[in-house]
Amino acid sequence: MRKFFAFMTGILCGAMVGGAIALLSAPMSGKSLQEELAVRFDKLKADIEASVAEQEKRLRAEFERMKAGSA
Repeated sequence: MRKFFAFMTGILCGAMVGGAIALLSAPMSGKSLQEELAVRFDKLKADIEASVAEQEKRLRAEFERMKAGSA
């Protein structure tokens, strides 16, 4: 569980740093930058949701394995 929270913290920190760098070094106009950031945000959101679903699947399998082992 600890690794999961460390992973999620890393994802969130990376997203914030990446966003800040994108804003500071953006060679685009405001509107096109907003569109690009929206696309990147949607991709990041999808990646996070996939990671969470994968981790949930692993944790449920581990829980079931532990539950079956204690019976």
